[in-house]
Amino acid sequence: MGDIPVGAYQSARLANIGLGHGTIDAGGGYTDFNPQTGHELSGVLGFTYNFKNTDTQYQCGVGMYFDWGASQILTKPIQVGLVGYVYKQLGCDSGSGDRLGCFRSQVASVGRQVGFIFPVGDMQGYLNLKAYKEFAAENRPDGWNAWVTFVISPAAPAPTAPPKRMTTK
Repeated sequence: MGDIPVGAYQSARLANIGLGHGTIDAGGGYTDFNPQTGHELSGVLGFTYNFKNTDTQYQCGVGMYFDWGASQILTKPIQVGLVGYVYKQLGCDSGSGDRLGCFRSQVASVGRQVGFIFPVGDMQGYLNLKAYKEFAAENRPDGWNAWVTFVISPAAPAPTAPPKRMTTK
């Protein structure tokens, strides 16, 4: 994944729509789901490289993150579980705009999630709500985060009856 600079970034503005720099993000994830018990365990490990902001001559160091979730399917359409993430900046910030020296940030979080599956015409919808409490923050604000995810995808195939056994004599 990546990010390109968007909006009219100006370093003198109090707020900007974009960050004023691009990024490249790479990672991988794994999910273990047991349909018999309804247990799901997922994790994603990734790294983010930030390009230099040419307006401020500042470049953030490489960041690493790990997102995880553990869920239980209560009924066919409802799941609940625990979620969390850890972020740690591995490299120092740099550039001629860097006036603080090696400035690394980190944060961890844990929270809860609830998800719902529902029909959307011939497709299926999925709505997920997550709320995280952050802690162990260094060189960044911490607090509460809430995320809403909405996905529309093809409906899961209907279970088929096992083939009838043929007996021949």
